[in-house]
Amino acid sequence: MRKEYARLRPLEKADLEARGWTLDVLNVVRGMGKREFSLAEVYAHAETLVRLHPQNKNVEPRIRQQFQVFRELGIVEFLGRPRYHT
Repeated sequence: MRKEYARLRPLEKADLEARGWTLDVLNVVRGMGKREFSLAEVYAHAETLVRLHPQNKNVEPRIRQQFQVFRELGIVEFLGRPRYHT
């Protein structure tokens, strides 16, 4: 638990909107209940993110952006196009 918290700690410095997107996408990933998944599987849950962020009309690019954040924080590992591992 402490290790997970430490990885997310840099999000404290992010603005509220960016932090919200990051945590919302992370919740989608965790909600899938899989350790390995594809970007397409996350896109299949885009409607959930649209409901949470109705002002954003570019949901898929925003998801990809969050995956860059996840990779930088060590939350997900890029396994090769387009597979990821948590």
